[in-house]
Amino acid sequence: MTKTIDPWHSRPIDVHRWSDHPEVGKIVDKLWREFFPTQTGTRAGPKQKTTSKDQLKVLILDLYVAWLDDPTLCIGVSLSSNAWQAGSRYNALHISKKILSVIKTMHDEGLLDLTKHSHSGPGHKYNHTTRIRASEKLQERFRKTKLERDDIGRAEGEEIIILKDDENKQIEYKDTPVTNQMREDLTAYNTLLANSFIDFPYLQEPVITKGKAADTLDIHIGTGTTRTHRIFSRGDWEKHGRFYGGWWQRISSETRARINIDDEPTVEVDFVGLHIAILYAEAGKKLNFDPYLVSGKNLLSYPPKLTRRFTKALSLIAINAKDKTKAYQAFRENFSSMPAGRNITNKSLDKLLDAFLARNPVLKGKLFTDQGIRLMHLDGQITSRIHNHFAKKGIPVLSVHDSYIIDFRKVDELRKAMAEASKAVVGRPLATSIKLPGREEFEWVSDYDLQVYIDNNLNAHRCDGYVARLKAFEARTGRNLGRDYSIPPPGEDDDVGDSDWE
Repeated sequence: MTKTIDPWHSRPIDVHRWSDHPEVGKIVDKLWREFFPTQTGTRAGPKQKTTSKDQLKVLILDLYVAWLDDPTLCIGVSLSSNAWQAGSRYNALHISKKILSVIKTMHDEGLLDLTKHSHSGPGHKYNHTTRIRASEKLQERFRKTKLERDDIGRAEGEEIIILKDDENKQIEYKDTPVTNQMREDLTAYNTLLANSFIDFPYLQEPVITKGKAADTLDIHIGTGTTRTHRIFSRGDWEKHGRFYGGWWQRISSETRARINIDDEPTVEVDFVGLHIAILYAEAGKKLNFDPYLVSGKNLLSYPPKLTRRFTKALSLIAINAKDKTKAYQAFRENFSSMPAGRNITNKSLDKLLDAFLARNPVLKGKLFTDQGIRLMHLDGQITSRIHNHFAKKGIPVLSVHDSYIIDFRKVDELRKAMAEASKAVVGRPLATSIKLPGREEFEWVSDYDLQVYIDNNLNAHRCDGYVARLKAFEARTGRNLGRDYSIPPPGEDDDVGDSDWE
């Protein structure tokens, strides 16, 4: 009997799971013999680029990863044959409509729990595709396997330069020298990340849990969750273009502060008020103060920190938005769990924006003008230059749109690279700031503050799970990070640079 599936506790099917691990072959071979005995792999008509058996393999791998993440998590999959375009650039393994017969057989044989799609009308919020997940029968087989999560990789040729339309759907495109260069650069960056050890010394299991109670989300860290891609929007290479995919983008800045790269502590550096700073630069001005620290009569009677938080959120939403009404609605939705934010009136929001513009007159005429997608294109170009600078040197750097995480010994070089990249893209170097846990945004960090922070984190205890993962990484990549993990590593005395905004 099929167990109840929550269709909203799901993610889309990932058609780029792949692994040549012998254990995978054993699982797939056994399932194929038992449940697909009449399929010989031959058929009339054009030859399949990917056999039905290999399509079963991709499906099993994705079901297995979903089960590892959360046994109740289901996968969204369209059962329309028109949804499966084997020749699409976004389908590197050429998964075809033949996967639909594989899904049907697995469901008929009791290997899948399944709930059918729902369609209540065009654009209805409750529309969803069919949902599937491994049944208890298949989960029992999963429990017996020796397959580790890091044994499951990605298909070669998976598209990492993505173009979407106005409805956020992937669209096909013809390659140009520009798209080919972007793909080449990003492939080099991803290769560097795949050969870097990015982890947390205190984490016994490679999982970070976010959320509370029933609304939790497990974020798995490892080589399978580091691959980065770029997304461009509205069918236009001049719109959007940010980098997505790395697991570090989905965690808080406080958690990111504890990341080690190649068993070294890291420091995060960000651009100060990036999109605001870009608009200032375009106006020939320099942003060298906190643009969100507003004042004036008749403002909200909230503590200064909360007023600043509201001002920052509102101003950035207003810059991104096309329409004031929708912007205000988005603001309240952003603070839906906070009465002070979700109940704020349009009149109060008007006053807050007036105070913001009084502090930043250069931004008059920039609100509610759909600036965000253009500004994201610019910050994507900046990030690309920073990635390329360090990839050519074999130095991993992790990007979070407007901030970058790097080995603590490379902070000076990172800040110089950020200055050079922003100057090349927007005409002048933008201010940067070092982020330390517990410090307020825009708070100046001295050399002494930074050195104390590094000294306190340099000898962090390495738990057994971390050490085991590090040794497995060294065995898999052939790299030797040169540490004796039986004792804490000695401190290193390096000049990490100033932390002013220049």
